[in-house]
Amino acid sequence: MQTQFRSWSEALTVYTKPRVLGMIFLGFSAGLPFLLVFSTLSGWLRDEGISRSVIGFFSWVGITYSIKVFWAPVVDRLPLPLLTRWLGKRRSWMLLAQCGIAVGLIGMALTDPHQDITRIALFALVVAFSSATQDITVDAYRIEAVDRNLQGAMAATYVFGYRVALLAAGAGAFYIAEYYSWMVAYLSMAGLVLVGITTTLTIREPQVTVDRRTAELEQKVESMVGVNHRRPGVLNRLAAWFLDAVISPFVEFFNRSGRFALFILLLIGIYKLSDITMGVMANPFYLDLGFSKTEIADVTKVFGFFMTIAGAALGGILVVRYGIMRPLLLGAALVASTNLLFALLAVSEPSLSLLAVVISADNLSGGIATSVFIAYLSSLTNSAYTATQYALFSSLMTLPAKVLGGFSGIIVDGYGYPSFFIYASLIGIPAILLVWYLIRSQPPAIVADESEQDAG
Repeated sequence: MQTQFRSWSEALTVYTKPRVLGMIFLGFSAGLPFLLVFSTLSGWLRDEGISRSVIGFFSWVGITYSIKVFWAPVVDRLPLPLLTRWLGKRRSWMLLAQCGIAVGLIGMALTDPHQDITRIALFALVVAFSSATQDITVDAYRIEAVDRNLQGAMAATYVFGYRVALLAAGAGAFYIAEYYSWMVAYLSMAGLVLVGITTTLTIREPQVTVDRRTAELEQKVESMVGVNHRRPGVLNRLAAWFLDAVISPFVEFFNRSGRFALFILLLIGIYKLSDITMGVMANPFYLDLGFSKTEIADVTKVFGFFMTIAGAALGGILVVRYGIMRPLLLGAALVASTNLLFALLAVSEPSLSLLAVVISADNLSGGIATSVFIAYLSSLTNSAYTATQYALFSSLMTLPAKVLGGFSGIIVDGYGYPSFFIYASLIGIPAILLVWYLIRSQPPAIVADESEQDAG
């Protein structure tokens, strides 16, 4: 059952819960590898004189993050020999992924890019694949570990840890490389993987049971195809496993959501449209206004970091106090409206104080929207298919926005920055309307039953 918080002071105590605090360290573990196979790796290779064309090919490593939904069912259902018996389903996969990240980073550190660039690429792929696998299992753990009304707080502490890791893997790695070497930088990052490993060995495995309706659904799907997991035969059992682990999660979602399923999937696809579309042109906009790189870094990266964390924390408290849907509506409205502040900035005289105000509003609203939206996606999963369903939702969350964001430069070149930011604000309106529609129409049964989860 959900814990009820009747006052703001009681709601604030959500951040004292051990599992909520533990997400800081798991968020750090999840965020650490990301830049080490993207911008930090690009900086290292360019610093070594590797050609830009070769560096560009390394971006393909990131495809693993976009296709993780394909092996999420394996993480959801396949036990690991010895490890699962010792640590449980989620922690065993978490530990395996973290060890893979550490091995990959050490391998990258000990390889000379001039001597064997292919080996660097292979180790980078190991890091990216292990990192994506860790994302799958950390997301599943986060959802299963606590009640639904604590998901906003779990998302907030996760975002905090993730952002700190980005600083370590970005600025931190560059500082180490400047004073020592890239080998020392990547070995140091491999050492930081111990944060995640230690956390994995410390936390408790969430206790989750598959409800009767889900078991009946799987039997129904099996019978429709003509297989049964109880029958002998390797092919029959493999077919049954595939139906239960891969097909049933999607059938279950559409069966539970009914006529609202497509509306929910549409909302997931468009909720981040306004935010991501604006973000594509943010840094070019600051530079075109005449702000120096130092000013941009101070205001948008350092100051903006703290405002994002504050927004995420506030979003977690709002979910505790008011549930998910009303804060979800607030987040969508704030993100769309703050884009209009950038239009104001575009037609005003360049001012560092005005930039700070706009960045504060944008990052605060973005933090609120992010933690609440993560809580919403988490609430849509069934505990029997947590990893698979959330991997699907998280992939769908960014794909349309990234596609649309690719046209941002064309709009700026054709119509200017003020029109672009107004456009970025307007494309947030459909998400606002969809949330409002779901608030007015969606029956509670669409949300997975949180009583199946152990808040321990």
